[in-house]
Formats: sequence, structure tokens, C-alpha cells
Amino acid sequence: MSRRRTTSPPRTRENSDVTARQQFYWRGLHVPFIAPWSEERTLPHPVVERPRSEGAGIGYADEFSRADRRHDVLWVRRPVLRGRGTPDLAAVHPLRQRQAMSHMLCQVCGESTFNEDFGRWGERHLIIARAVEGRPLREGERTTTPPVCRPCAVEAAEACPHLRKGHVAALVKRTQPWGVAGIVYDPRTLLPIPPENPKEPLAEVAFEDPVIRWTLAARDVVTLHGCTPVDLSELAALSVAV
Repeated sequence: MSRRRTTSPPRTRENSDVTARQQFYWRGLHVPFIAPWSEERTLPHPVVERPRSEGAGIGYADEFSRADRRHDVLWVRRPVLRGRGTPDLAAVHPLRQRQAMSHMLCQVCGESTFNEDFGRWGERHLIIARAVEGRPLREGERTTTPPVCRPCAVEAAEACPHLRKGHVAALVKRTQPWGVAGIVYDPRTLLPIPPENPKEPLAEVAFEDPVIRWTLAARDVVTLHGCTPVDLSELAALSVAV
């Protein structure tokens, strides 16, 4: 099942909403666009078994396909009330993560990364992530991390506790949809299967894997292509100087 991502053109006055997205701050910190708020608690909707043309899988008893599924995969239900309550800076809102991945929005400010830097960097997007054993982001690597614009990347590297411990960055030519990260349900009991690693509660499942029918998705997973590792501080200095 091939799902090739098509790259959209940079936003212009003719093809975009020119109104800047509202920004939120909490205790001096910039609240990321993809962070959930306390009023956006996950709704309790038990899953049921549903027959489908390609085989049985999970669904909601009151399911609305357009709202609850994407690429025929069931997604967790969560209200969209950004800015209501208190933010959870360590968590991710499923829909906004998906929007950021699909439209290449900055995960912090929510604005398009088809910007001036995108053109300056040879039509590439900036990806920043926690360092894993000191290795750079590699060609074909899977990630649930949406892109980030240059100013927000610098801000995040200084403010985020995880990134302060060590981060890697890369300019990426394109992303390719791979699958989802979510909770896999047992077809016999319809109960969640405990994760192998408690620190990684979401399992990554490829679109081609039959297990996807029994997965409640919470994140989009993409692969990175045309990766060029960069030093974030040098990239920021170069961009400002140009």
C-alpha cells in the first residue's frame, strides 16, 4: 500500500490563510502547537469489533468514518480545545500532530514550514529530535516528530528539557507516510496488548501490516528522505546572516 506524500508549494497570499495562528505561553514557556491542554482529555469510547472488506478490526460503535478514520485506520478521539485549561508540555495531541505531519506545520508555532528558510535551504524542512546514542538522523528513519521552523527550533533546543540533554537536527527533502503509532488491541479479547517497553506505550505499525486493523492510532509515522545532518546553531547563524 503506497502512500507517497506530495509536497505542497510554499504558502502565498493566494493559497493560504494570512492570519497568524494564535500562540500560547505558560509560565514563560511557549506552548507547542501539538501539545494537548487539560480540557482536551481523551474521550472514553470503548472499541468494538467491526467487519470490514479487508478483514475484521476495531472500530467505534457510533463511528463516523470521516472523523474517526484516516487511511482507513481508527484514530483516538480527543476534543480540540487548544488554549483551554493547562498545557501538558510532555504530551502530544493526536489530531494536531497529524495535521502538522500532513501539512508540514511547525510543531511549536503551527505555521507552515514552506517559508523563506525552506527556499533558502534548497526546499528542505528542518527536523529536530532527541539525540539517540549520539547518532544523526538517518536516511529512511522513522519518526513521529513534525518539522519545526528555525526560530522555534532554536527556542525549543534551549527550553525543552529533553532537547537540552542532547539533540540532533537535519534538513529533509521529503517525508513518506509509513504507518501509525498507537495501541494494538487483542482480536480475541478486544483489550489493549501491553507494550513490550513500558517507556514506549505506543507501538509503531506499518500500513501494510494486518495488525493495523486492530490498532488505535495516536500518531502519524513517516520516514525521512533526502536527509542532511546539520548543526542547529550554525544553521541559525547562517540563516540570520543571509
